[in-house]
Amino acid sequence: MPSHEIVALVDYGAGNLHSVENALRRVGASVTVTADPDVIRAADRIVLPGVGSFRACAEGLHAVPGAIEAMRERVFVGGAPFLGICVGMQLLATHGFEHGETRGLGWVEGTVRLIEPADPSVKVPHMGWNDVAALPHARGHAVIEGGEAYFLHSFHFKVRHHDNVLAMTDHGGGLVAAVGRDNFMGVQFHPEKSQAYGLGLLERFLEWKP
Repeated sequence: MPSHEIVALVDYGAGNLHSVENALRRVGASVTVTADPDVIRAADRIVLPGVGSFRACAEGLHAVPGAIEAMRERVFVGGAPFLGICVGMQLLATHGFEHGETRGLGWVEGTVRLIEPADPSVKVPHMGWNDVAALPHARGHAVIEGGEAYFLHSFHFKVRHHDNVLAMTDHGGGLVAAVGRDNFMGVQFHPEKSQAYGLGLLERFLEWKP
């Protein structure tokens, strides 16, 4: 990533904000933690973190004046690369159903629902290290590679159009591990907790030129 590029890490109260910030700085990013829509509009890349419930995160993001509009403008008009992490990925959905129905950003058609494993012995939440398998149509994607990452979630993204799924994992059945199209993407796992694999993904995101 050119040293002058600025990564806007969107601050709406997400619990993993500073761990994501530290991981980005570790791989050489110039990070600005911000809730200012003008800063988001001027950023070269945008990262949206997120942990906790879909509803709480969506309400937190909607409560930041102008943030959603600034992200949408910078990504869809300005072409800035975007990465959502964990609930930051889930917020790309049309709606989430954690603690009732809540509107998402609607960037990727689909819903976020409780994990219901086919095998009743499989525990929820899905917690710990698991495989990330890039799908055939996504192999060669500049950011997503196969490997092992750290997951922690009870709800998962049911994506309507298969073409928007970049990678899967398995926890009593297939779960979406990464989504994306064009210049935006999201990952269900935590790169900031995924050691070398996670740092490698963040490095590739910083170099990504969609």
